[in-house]
Amino acid sequence: MEVREQSDNAWAILLDTRGFLCEGIGSNVFLVSEGELRTPRSQYVLAGVSRQTVIELAEELGITVIEDDLSHYDALNADEAFITSTSFCICPVRRCNGKSIGAGSVPGLVTQSLQQAFAEKVGFDFTDQYLRHLYLK
Repeated sequence: MEVREQSDNAWAILLDTRGFLCEGIGSNVFLVSEGELRTPRSQYVLAGVSRQTVIELAEELGITVIEDDLSHYDALNADEAFITSTSFCICPVRRCNGKSIGAGSVPGLVTQSLQQAFAEKVGFDFTDQYLRHLYLK
């Protein structure tokens, strides 16, 4: 409810019992900092299929993947961020608590390369479908 007060389209990212970023409701969180992909440790999240697919695709693309404790500060200072889920695969994040992430444009270069690789892997352009749905409303 706190997040929805900021924006009707906002998605909450939950914290683990230690205060680090954990996951969203049915989604996993990723940050990009200095070209490296960072995500919370699997022992503290529901390690989803889409999360694992993104990790594998990143490794295939030569992107370093780091599973670590991620703080609110890390999110606010990331170059890019996105969340993954079965329903929308990879969804770029533009803001965190009202502050633009990186340059504020989405998707960032790393996110975009992972979206393209994911779409090729599943044989479906989920980004196009999602955008068409948004513009039809």
